[in-house]
Amino acid sequence: MPLFHIILVAALQGVTEFLPISSSGHLILLPKLTGLQDQGQMMDVAVHVGTLLAVMIYFWGDLRDAIIGLGRLLRGRADTPGARLALLLVIATVPVIAFGVLLQLTGLEDKMRSITVIGWTTLVFGLVLYWSDQTGKSVKTADDWTVKDAITLGFWQAVALIPGTSRSGITITGARFLGYERRDAAKVSMLMSVPTIFASGVFLGGKVALDADLALLRDGAIAALFAFGAALLALSLMMRLLRSVSFTPYVIYRIILGLSLLGFTYL
Repeated sequence: MPLFHIILVAALQGVTEFLPISSSGHLILLPKLTGLQDQGQMMDVAVHVGTLLAVMIYFWGDLRDAIIGLGRLLRGRADTPGARLALLLVIATVPVIAFGVLLQLTGLEDKMRSITVIGWTTLVFGLVLYWSDQTGKSVKTADDWTVKDAITLGFWQAVALIPGTSRSGITITGARFLGYERRDAAKVSMLMSVPTIFASGVFLGGKVALDADLALLRDGAIAALFAFGAALLALSLMMRLLRSVSFTPYVIYRIILGLSLLGFTYL
């Protein structure tokens, strides 16, 4: 794959993975709108690895506690903040895995990879994000995350498997409806992304590992590196801006993109 194409895919994935604008939707749109060759599943795995490393580094303090707490959780004890966080992340990940398996078995995943679907989900869920952000109360922080909220956000996250929805966007939407402050809604969403991206990477990696050659692995390593840098920069910028800016700029972008895609489809 040409270096420019690798960097383009990596930068696109890195920037859009944690912003509430849908990374999967943008990656599907790239070959459809530009005529470029589809990057393939190996590249998808590589850029997911890059974004996973970025979010793990950014929230390393919380994730370190969760990793340590996972040992206690496996022994049936959730009596520390880290073990409780590990439990909440496991609970929040179950629905998306179950829904993902269902889409694979029914073949619906491939049928939803269309410009029309992405246009509607980008537009509709962008408006829902605006609704939740403007009406949701700011009375909870990430420390107030409960089992009930983890279950609720887990089902919100499962909806993100529909292309164009945005995993971060839909979970932030759900968290704002539940009353989480903007930065804390984003933090919970980002923490939820770690086991989800990891599970996705393992699944996709298992499918492509046997077909990978040295050239493909080299391209994947380059893509992972650029995706890591872009994701870390985008994540840092968004979390900083949320101190003073709402999610409205992302909503405006989604409305413009959604209407453009629907116009491209129907006109």
